[in-house]
Amino acid sequence: MDAIHLMGMEFYGYHGVYDEENRLGQRFVVDVTLRMSLKKPGLSDALPDTLDYSQVYRLIREVVEGERYRLLEAVAENTARRILDRYPVDSVRVRVTKPSPPFPGALGGVAVEIERDRT
Repeated sequence: MDAIHLMGMEFYGYHGVYDEENRLGQRFVVDVTLRMSLKKPGLSDALPDTLDYSQVYRLIREVVEGERYRLLEAVAENTARRILDRYPVDSVRVRVTKPSPPFPGALGGVAVEIERDRT
């Protein structure tokens, strides 16, 4: 199946189980893969035959910056659900990374990745 990838989108949100995360907020990185046939837009070279990536980006931004969740799993699930509700994709994969989790230790972040389809 063909795919459109939106990678490395950075947003500032207030998600987490700790009070400081909800009060101070932090940066989140989101990667999304949209699976759908790209044959028609590939042949027509016409925007109406595909997805307008800027609209998908705005929807993702609304979820990550406009709503508050305790868990990364909820951020990913709501992002996937809203994309499937609004756009004609067969499936969506969402990866949400918290680059600076609020606990001691050296790591490059924590991430949750889910994949959802229309079934």
